Amino acid sequence: MYERKMEEDLDCGIRVALKVFSGKWKLCIIDAINRGIVRPAEIHKNIASATLRVIEMQLAELYFFGVVDKCTEDVYPKKSEYKLTELGRSLLPILSKIDKWGMDHADFVKERQSELEENAMKPA
Repeated sequence: MYERKMEEDLDCGIRVALKVFSGKWKLCIIDAINRGIVRPAEIHKNIASATLRVIEMQLAELYFFGVVDKCTEDVYPKKSEYKLTELGRSLLPILSKIDKWGMDHADFVKERQSELEENAMKPA
């Protein structure tokens, strides 16, 4: 079994929060579920940049931490749907603030990203 070389500091609120919702697509998954997109394949269509496997892995982590609840119908093919728990819904105001910050600063970030990509293409 894997053992961490360094102990995690879960006495820091930021580290606790990042433990639960860090991951490239977790906040997007939470947003999708909040908007009524509840099946993994639908979430994958909504977040096309992520693979279905990654979506399912991050849903499993969100489920483990109690952010989402999983409802499964015993049919073939298996049908799973996710919904936000009370803990998951408590993230929505934070998600809204992050979205607003991103929209307010999108032009600047896009400009800097373009510069970064241009510099990466220049020979060293």
